[in-house]
Amino acid sequence: MENIIAKAVIGTNSWGGKMYGKAVRGSYVEDSIIKEAMAEAEKQGLKIYDLARDYGLGKAQKMIGEFGTENIILSAKYTPFTHYKKNCVRRSLEKDLSDFKRDYVDIYWLHLPTDIEQHLNEIIELYNEGKIKHIGISNFDLEECKLSKRILDNAGIPLYGIQNHYSLISREWEKNGLIDWCKENNISFWAWAVLEEGMLTDPRVKTKFSLMKLYMNRQKKKMHDLYRVMIAISKRHGITVPQVAEAYCVNKGIVPICGCRKPNQVRELAEAVEVKFSSKEMQLLEKTADLSGAKVLGHDLFRFAVLKKRR
Repeated sequence: MENIIAKAVIGTNSWGGKMYGKAVRGSYVEDSIIKEAMAEAEKQGLKIYDLARDYGLGKAQKMIGEFGTENIILSAKYTPFTHYKKNCVRRSLEKDLSDFKRDYVDIYWLHLPTDIEQHLNEIIELYNEGKIKHIGISNFDLEECKLSKRILDNAGIPLYGIQNHYSLISREWEKNGLIDWCKENNISFWAWAVLEEGMLTDPRVKTKFSLMKLYMNRQKKKMHDLYRVMIAISKRHGITVPQVAEAYCVNKGIVPICGCRKPNQVRELAEAVEVKFSSKEMQLLEKTADLSGAKVLGHDLFRFAVLKKRR
């Protein structure tokens, strides 16, 4: 089976209706603009879209199915909100495929490490039926990743990737060895929230109020020195401040997932993946980020949703 090599991924968590867009994301983008962004993505060679059933309060998957999925790579997820029940993954995937108007998904992720073995075994069944082309896991710690790999190895199936929170100011998965483990085992590491919901964008650019920005704006006050460094690097390379955060991930060998709703955001992401930073620039970014003391929502933000093992 042909491997999927990802440089960057277009996230769809910010897609959705007017109320969701304005309240949670600060602005609503019309469907026609998102269609233009998808056309630009095809032009730029960015073909991977990351989805989940709850993105955009359930609208994102239906949107992409309506827009057309013939020429794109679909990354979707099963989120175990309850303990494993027979055929729970199958039923969820069938709904996904109905939304996508396709008979398979390119990459399918177990979204939380609840009842890992049971859920993965059902995902393996769907893989063997051809409904899933690659298997990944999301929001797993290192030991959970190792367990998942053993389960898949026993079935003769490679673990395609890990999808966790990572950014310039949230590098715990690097510090605790998970990213090195991925590299040693040829497992792709995808990072969500690489812009930290706006914290790692240009502080000089005014943005509209949103629930996401309310918390982040309090943390921005701690990041004056980091912004200064990011602005200087952006000028040196002729890019924007958000592109510095995106390119930083790429320079670490990490695949950034970025919410793109507009054509210019797609172009910026495509440009960012080609930017090469010097080792001095990378070290300066990391040192300044560490000294800022800014707190993000957490690399293990969703651990509260992981159900305890049954006795």
